[in-house]
Amino acid sequence: MEESLNSTADPACFQEPPLAMDMIKQLDVFGTCLYAVLTFMSCVSLLLYLEWCVFIYKKMPYPKKTTLIWISGASPIIATMACFGMWIPRAVMFTDMVSNCYFAVVVYKVLVLLIEELGGSSIFLLRFSEKTFRINTGPCCCCCPCLPRVPVTRRLLFLLKLGALQYAILKTALSVLAVVLWTNGNFDLSDLEITGAAIWLNPFIGVLTIISLWPVAIVFMNTNSLLRSLSIVPKYAMYQLVLVLSQLQTSIINILALDGTIACVPPLSSQARGSMLSQQIMIVEMFIISLVSRCLYRRTYDTVPFESHDDEQKTSAEHSVPIR
Repeated sequence: MEESLNSTADPACFQEPPLAMDMIKQLDVFGTCLYAVLTFMSCVSLLLYLEWCVFIYKKMPYPKKTTLIWISGASPIIATMACFGMWIPRAVMFTDMVSNCYFAVVVYKVLVLLIEELGGSSIFLLRFSEKTFRINTGPCCCCCPCLPRVPVTRRLLFLLKLGALQYAILKTALSVLAVVLWTNGNFDLSDLEITGAAIWLNPFIGVLTIISLWPVAIVFMNTNSLLRSLSIVPKYAMYQLVLVLSQLQTSIINILALDGTIACVPPLSSQARGSMLSQQIMIVEMFIISLVSRCLYRRTYDTVPFESHDDEQKTSAEHSVPIR
């Protein structure tokens, strides 16, 4: 039965993705208009981001401006890479690598931003030195309410930063390794055999992702009440939305393509067509997120004042004045 299906299927359904010029020659009027609109969206996202970088470089102090530039660049960079992947189907492996590596750094930068908005590491430790953090948050331990609260110490802050930083380092290294294996024919998403590289690398990267998201969620859940005046909740929501769309949505579409749910349409095989649909949807989603993020980030503001610490210093200073 399987052999008869293979014999009646178009040979293009079993070939590599077409070259860019071959793909362009296959476009009809609707396809040309679609490509033009999506390319325009990605270009607008990138231009708005570059203009915002100039604004924030002039208006914001260091090191907050570098952190903000990294975070707000997630959606424009992903949209730009998706546009390249749409025009050059055979480059999807490289464009996905750039997008994933960039977002891996953004995960760490979100944690850094939460700490910097509270005055930096030193002020953060002073502010919460006598308090405890609850760690039963997602994505690891949201179903474990019995976990004890942990005191905020320099060691805890180091572990939180390390948990987010490991993803930026290891994700980049494993993505480069996957591309190297792919060029040699050893990495194939459709190869689910135990001897295949994809069956080992992808679950390991998934575990690293969960471990990195946990420290960010811990800091956010314990500090968001202090940062509501800085619109930290919608900013965090945009970060979570980019995470879901760029990681989970892409994985679901790839699974549907491998399963054959997304049909082959020559010159694109099922897997190539799934990647193409993912890139096109991603451009529209990242364009909308870029516009929303611009409204949230394109403004100047100060860090949250440490009023309790200032009051303690004022009280200690008054007590230190000698009585005459």
